[in-house]
Amino acid sequence: MDGRERSVRAAQDALLGGGSPAGVRPEVAGSWDRCLALGVDPEADGPPVDLSDAELDAYRDAHPLAPAMPVVRRLLVEHATSDDLIVAVSDAEGRLLWVEGAPAVRSAAESMRFTAGARWDERHAGTNAPGLALALDTGVRVSAAEHWARTVRPWSCAAVPLHHPATGLLLGALDVTGDSRAATAGTLALVRATAAAVEREILLQHRGFRDLGTAARRLGLLGASQPTWDGAPLSLRHAELLALLLRHPEGLATRDVAVLLADRDLDPVTVRAELSRLRRVVGPDVLGARPYRLLARVDTDAGLVRRALDEGRLAAALDAYAGPLLPRSTAPGVVELREELAWELRSAVLGSRSPSLLERWTASPWAADDLEAWQACAAVLPTGPHRSRVAAHARRLDLLQGR
Repeated sequence: MDGRERSVRAAQDALLGGGSPAGVRPEVAGSWDRCLALGVDPEADGPPVDLSDAELDAYRDAHPLAPAMPVVRRLLVEHATSDDLIVAVSDAEGRLLWVEGAPAVRSAAESMRFTAGARWDERHAGTNAPGLALALDTGVRVSAAEHWARTVRPWSCAAVPLHHPATGLLLGALDVTGDSRAATAGTLALVRATAAAVEREILLQHRGFRDLGTAARRLGLLGASQPTWDGAPLSLRHAELLALLLRHPEGLATRDVAVLLADRDLDPVTVRAELSRLRRVVGPDVLGARPYRLLARVDTDAGLVRRALDEGRLAAALDAYAGPLLPRSTAPGVVELREELAWELRSAVLGSRSPSLLERWTASPWAADDLEAWQACAAVLPTGPHRSRVAAHARRLDLLQGR
């Protein structure tokens, strides 16, 4: 037990004894307060499992998240299994619906009743990542001693809430659980990217976008070249606006657009003027108002990458990925889109353990400093001069990055 874990355990003991939990992150301290108020026993063996197998199967089959589970398995479960981690998907009340991943880790987790059908909201399981993500409606990490229940303290986890993208309704949480690697910033970022892909899949199925028969307009967003609209050059600002509207097909108010474009709110008059100019470029049949939304099908090179990923065609996804999405943009909403796509593609390539795909990824300029990718590539290449060169580059990156 390291000093940090001892300090956190002492903080919980102080709280149980009527004191204050000094030195604990605010979100964890707040969860502990709720657990104390709810009378959650920190010595409990685990939360209840209150559904039969047949009831659980029927409930899962009817749940809105069920159609998106192939996306979770492709983007997250395969990667987690290779790293001896497990992935859980809960409903909005914290009941685990699916728990998948490394078999040995799943078996060990069953000792604390981290299994499909169990209730892992704060009321039933105390402080934990899926329960806290649902309580706060944001992505969270919970490490070891930060858990309320002592049986959960050997574990760490990261979770993100899942919403219906058309209605905003909270549907559940997506979680990775295991050793300390499960609570790293990198793991949380991967869970966030997968959650975005899940919500996108739900929206596609909800709106029936895949079945629309009208001709689509084409938007180029990837790589260092100038963005394009139906093959013609497009300003960066207009490309940003279209990318954000594609991400929010339910529509955006002027203030929402302003926040997504800048860390500080833009003047609403400026935003409306820019959107008016964009409407003159793309046509009134494409851009609607009140709220601002796209009225026509728009295909993008980024969408081509995502479709290839959804279908498991990783080589095609790499072919379509001309580089980061709008790399010159600093708009917060666009930066998030750029990081999501890069994480989805990178995670799929690393999870494939394919020498050819890993070689292609590490040969790209955006992976030049990707230590984990270079190490993964070296691990799967056959013995020989090329593997030696890749391994040498990985060691160099390791030294440069101070690891």
